[in-house]
Amino acid sequence: MSADTWTEIVDTLRSEFSDLPDAAQITRIAVRLLLAALLGGILGYEREHHGKAAGIRTHMLVSLGAALFVLVPQQGGMPMPDMSRVLQGVIAGIGFLGAGAILKLKDEEQVHGLTTAASIWMTAAIGIACGLGREATAVFSMLLALLILAVLPLFTRPYPRDDGGRREDARGDDRRASPRDD
Repeated sequence: MSADTWTEIVDTLRSEFSDLPDAAQITRIAVRLLLAALLGGILGYEREHHGKAAGIRTHMLVSLGAALFVLVPQQGGMPMPDMSRVLQGVIAGIGFLGAGAILKLKDEEQVHGLTTAASIWMTAAIGIACGLGREATAVFSMLLALLILAVLPLFTRPYPRDDGGRREDARGDDRRASPRDD
């Protein structure tokens, strides 16, 4: 190959990686994506520590993916009003992922996975905040979510019911009260 061919290859590669023009932009992208993965991982650790199906890797990937979905259009110069379509797509897509975590058991009232689905959804929101450069909001939101997931259950343990664990549904059927969602 001639020197002109190598020059063309190098110039093409340089233009393909032009979305990282300087150290400031590289740092900005690295901070946003790494923080999204870290915060998602913290929530995922809490879920995995409690034996839930969606754990560290799932939450890290959801947060990282959500951050990337908003970061790339932002880098491309997409105006914020148009970003709402990207956000709608991410939110709807994560809803489908969360729906896969929900299990409805034989008994109509036994549903498991709602909290895990909600934590996946929350993790996506945290990733979006990171991707948009709202790191402080993302950290604060993760702390609140962690408080809800890890501390709140200490104060909401099931307690004996006066009706012996039975309740009457709207049809008048007497059914056992369902256990916690997860």
